[in-house]
Order: sequence, then structure tokens, then C-alpha cells
Amino acid sequence: MTTPTCERRLFLASLAACSARAMMAQQTTAQPFVPKQSDRPEPIEGDEAGFQSIFDGQTLNGWEGDPKYWRAADGVMTGEITPETVIKSNTFIIWRGGAPQDFELKVDYRITEGGNSGINYRSVVVPDKVTPANRFAMRGYQCDIDGRNRYTGNNYEEKGRLFLAERGEVTHVTGTRKPIVLSRIGDNQEMAQLITGGWNSIHLIVHGNMMIHNINGRLMSVTIDDDPSREPKGLIGVQVHVGPPMRVDYRNWRLRLEG
Repeated sequence: MTTPTCERRLFLASLAACSARAMMAQQTTAQPFVPKQSDRPEPIEGDEAGFQSIFDGQTLNGWEGDPKYWRAADGVMTGEITPETVIKSNTFIIWRGGAPQDFELKVDYRITEGGNSGINYRSVVVPDKVTPANRFAMRGYQCDIDGRNRYTGNNYEEKGRLFLAERGEVTHVTGTRKPIVLSRIGDNQEMAQLITGGWNSIHLIVHGNMMIHNINGRLMSVTIDDDPSREPKGLIGVQVHVGPPMRVDYRNWRLRLEG
């Protein structure tokens, strides 16, 4: 039989639980921002909410590529071509956690002077006619990277429409003609000086038909793609490129999905 004392204790416990849930809801519910006339845009420290790591720093779990060229240790993902493993066509390591459509991606990289790499996104795996055994050839958008910084920051569509935007450009892609330069955001060669010989930070913002490439906090290129044949979503991967021996390192992979 339930006594009045027991009923009172059950009521108080229920009230405490409801209060705790209400407090948690207040803490987790984002409050609408009410701007003041004195407010101005401001930088933030660290990442905004929602970024998740996609690399554990010690293994290639969740990624797929040829172990002859890719390895992981001490927080770093490394792609390397040696004199004994020179390739005849580009090969990638591919993140197998999904095929994002709209997202932000952040990662740090460093590359040897003669190296060539790139971060592919909204991409697909395609057959490699030059090296049929290569199961990791990709076609799609790429934030280009090279050790001499001739191409770093470009939007280059691997095995597709090729140069969509060079560093310092805002372009419009229609599919009916060459990409059109709408505006220039800096001098290509001067912007190359913003990229160091050590670690650099890439931030990609991909939303709808717009692709934004940032490096070290500076805008490098913007592509507005209205080509009806463009890929709306796809795989993320990173490349080791044909050419001389090279090495590229990546660390601190973070991804935030939208929608």
C-alpha cells in the first residue's frame, strides 16, 4: 500500500527530474541572436559546434587506399611515393564514412617541395585506364595542393572539367563555355606567399552550387557551379600524384555536415 509519505517522496522525485530536464533544455537550446548596432563580425577561436573527427590519428580505419602509398602514425596520415613505388597514374585514399553533399571540412597539411596532392570532394571512384589495377582513381572537385604552390587553392576537377577556378578568382561555371571570372580577390602569386613550407590549414565550405577554398584563414578561390551535370554529392579523398618521389602529411581531419 502506498502511504502519504511515499506519495510525497515520489512527487518530489518527479518534480526534481522535471526541473533537471528543464535546466538541460535551457542549456542546450540555442537562443536566437539579437544584434546590436555596435556588433561587427568577429573571428572565433577553434571550431564552431558540429565538427567531428574523421581520422583517429593512429590507423586508417574508416579510410580505404593502397597501403603501399598510405600509412598512419602519431596523429598524421601520410601519403608517400618512393623511388621504388613511382606511379603512372594518380591514386587516392578515400574516406568511407559517407558521401557528403553540403559540408565544411578542416584539415592541416604539409608537402615536400616537389610534391603534388589535393583534397577531393563530391567525387566518385572511376576506372583507371592507365593503371587498371588502381582501385582508387577518382573524378570530382579538388582543392589542389602542390609543394611549389603553383596550384594550391585552385578548384580543379580531377578527370573531369579540369580548372574551374584558379587562386585569386571567383568564377561562374555554366557547362556551356569556359568558366567565367566574375571577380578577383587577390593576385595569384602574392597569395602564394600566404602558404608556408610547413603545416598549413585548409577550410573548405561546400554548400549547394558554391565551393569556397580557404587556406591559413585566407580566401583562395570561390566556384559558383551552375553546370547541370555537376555532382551534387560524393566521396572525400586525398591524392598522391604522378611524378617524382614525394610525401604529403595530413592531420586534424574535422568534418561538419549540413542538413
